[in-house]
Amino acid sequence: MRLFLFIVFILLLEVYSFQLIRTLSKGHWWKWVYLGISILVVANVFLQFYLYPNRAVVSGARDLSVTLLLSFLAAKSIFILFMLGEDIYRFVEGVVNSLSRKREPDQSFFQGRRDFIAKVGLAVAALPFGAILYGAWRGKYDYQIREYELSFDDLPEAFDGYKITQLSDIHVGSFDDKEEVKYAIDLANKQQSDLILFTGDLVNNVASEMEGWEEIFGSLNAPDGVYSVLGNHDYGDYAQWDSKEAKAANMEQLYKIQEDMGWRLLMDENERITRKSDSISIVGVQNWGGGRFPKYGDLEKASAGLTNEEFKVLLSHDPTHWDLQVKDDEKKYHLTLSGHTHGMQFGIEIPGFIKLSPAWFVYKKWAGIYKEAEQFLNVNRGFGFLGYSGRAGIWPEITVITLRKSPRKLA
Repeated sequence: MRLFLFIVFILLLEVYSFQLIRTLSKGHWWKWVYLGISILVVANVFLQFYLYPNRAVVSGARDLSVTLLLSFLAAKSIFILFMLGEDIYRFVEGVVNSLSRKREPDQSFFQGRRDFIAKVGLAVAALPFGAILYGAWRGKYDYQIREYELSFDDLPEAFDGYKITQLSDIHVGSFDDKEEVKYAIDLANKQQSDLILFTGDLVNNVASEMEGWEEIFGSLNAPDGVYSVLGNHDYGDYAQWDSKEAKAANMEQLYKIQEDMGWRLLMDENERITRKSDSISIVGVQNWGGGRFPKYGDLEKASAGLTNEEFKVLLSHDPTHWDLQVKDDEKKYHLTLSGHTHGMQFGIEIPGFIKLSPAWFVYKKWAGIYKEAEQFLNVNRGFGFLGYSGRAGIWPEITVITLRKSPRKLA
């Protein structure tokens, strides 16, 4: 059904945009060039998915076809919005003139205004087109350090100033440049955090994607170690398997890879980190998401043995888990770290001014820090990329969070 609706949307977009281009071309031949390119871009996407139906098979050609399609769709959508607004305005103006029996305005004025709006629309439409192409060329490796200081009344004294580096959504099967990735891992290590936490989606679909990458990601290090949880893509649910045994073997391979890299994978469990006589608990839950996403995690099991008062950092891949279960749990999870959304890998962010992305239509909390009832959630924008082979405006992220003890309030 979703595929059918997508095809209908594409067809409507193409028909309307071609009618606009045909009108604006005023009989010139270039309208047929536009139509030919549009057909080739759309047809190539379906061809690539026909040639590589198994999502577990990494295909650069398929990713490129999706990138080109997204570029064209973004540009056409903005152009159409400009022209649709003009058409609606003309229709309303015509109805008003007809009802008031006013003489029809000079049509040459209408055409001049329409040509001007079309030129503006094309100019504006070029911006997302160029941005998406730039994101596929360079933006996907434009790693950003995002630093936050979070204060807690009940943070143990010994952990005042404790630094945590968070990575999420590596999606190693999408990478095509080891040097860029190695640079980013070195950058993460240079933050000199006390602890590194990874919040899921190490691979796109299968554990074998990690072959040749173990040394790079195994070089992540921190005094208190590297902890991780699984994301929805790590379970192999989106790949085709010959048997249940093959899928189970894939999971065992993924577990072993993380163990060999020195990562401590938390499967609905927790561990304490101690400083002097104080401690905090790292709680890791398996993937639990709203809607159609898998609900493997067991929050109660993950926090077994912990009291309500203990300071807890929860790793949960999907941020919808926070709203649906975590924030109202009596155990009180002081800080929850998630990822999953990627910020849709496309948007506009100007710190302190604007934060826009298509992710806003899907997720209540899709990027950055959120706070409710003295509990914090950080949604990491992701380290890698998937589907669209790039990032534009929503850059790959390495999060550094410093825990602070709130100053005592005077009576």
